[in-house]
Amino acid sequence: MSSTKVTMRTLGKSKLQVTEVGLGCWQLGGDFGPIDESKATDIVDTALEQGIRFFDTADVYGAGQSERYLGQVLSNQPHDTVIATKYGRAQGVFPNNYSFNSLRDSVLRSQDRLQRDQIDLLQLHCVPHEELQKRHIFDWLEEMKLEGQIAHYGASVETLEEAKTCLEHAPGLTSLQIIFNLMRQQATTDLFDEAAAKDVGIIVRLPLASGMLTGKFDKNTTFDESDHRNFNRNGDAFSVGETFSGIEFEKGLELVNKLDREFKPNSLKMAQFAMRWILDHNAVSTIIPGASSPSQVTQNAAVSAIAPLDEALHKKLYTFYQQDIAPAIRCPV
Repeated sequence: MSSTKVTMRTLGKSKLQVTEVGLGCWQLGGDFGPIDESKATDIVDTALEQGIRFFDTADVYGAGQSERYLGQVLSNQPHDTVIATKYGRAQGVFPNNYSFNSLRDSVLRSQDRLQRDQIDLLQLHCVPHEELQKRHIFDWLEEMKLEGQIAHYGASVETLEEAKTCLEHAPGLTSLQIIFNLMRQQATTDLFDEAAAKDVGIIVRLPLASGMLTGKFDKNTTFDESDHRNFNRNGDAFSVGETFSGIEFEKGLELVNKLDREFKPNSLKMAQFAMRWILDHNAVSTIIPGASSPSQVTQNAAVSAIAPLDEALHKKLYTFYQQDIAPAIRCPV
């Protein structure tokens, strides 16, 4: 299999060098349908072969399964491989039982599963806004950093308001992980300049809006019972913004069809177009598309070599977002 040279970018004040296309490992936990160890290993191995060196996971993806799979494959890899994991959504902690001890215990368990003595990047995992506003949790992260258990910390958030709270209360913040894609463009005007001014890198999750922006879905598409695109389509299990970027499925299909017909260059597939658009924003350090097969990993990595989109097209896409897409989002952005 031929290897792709994925461009490197700097992740905020950490100065960590990460590939601008990483691998989101939510799928490895089985939350996009069942996945066995063999398939998970093939996906991670392919990411390495394609030059990907940034991997994002969480302690709750498959109750630690995603971390275990990553640890098994990456334990013998070069030291330039960066792993980010998360704390804050585990049963018994979320939504209000946060403490320094629970944070430390989570980190130690993640270290065991990932087979690492230190976590490269620990991110708060969609911690409720009221907890972020208390500020204590950022002091605990600093303490974990002083102890050497984590090298850097960031926050994965649901809304831009939460992102701004983190920027305000956490001077040591390395990164913000946000939902940012053609269906969720508001960060371009409401967050990126402030994050850049504070040297905070942007990690983009759900760059394809839970697969909606691949252009491969239609009204007859179905999802496995264990897939959040089935059980959380209307926000029944967690924030609806995590599934199809908060847009109702049939409406999303309509919007993607219009993006395809009226805006996408003929030379690109829909997924390539959607991810290249994100990478054109200098504030973005890395995107973390998931993958359910090795071939998807290869396709995602190749986006790094695609030329930037025309600036005029970017302006048209933002106008389309404001007029057609934003009114369809069913959650705070």
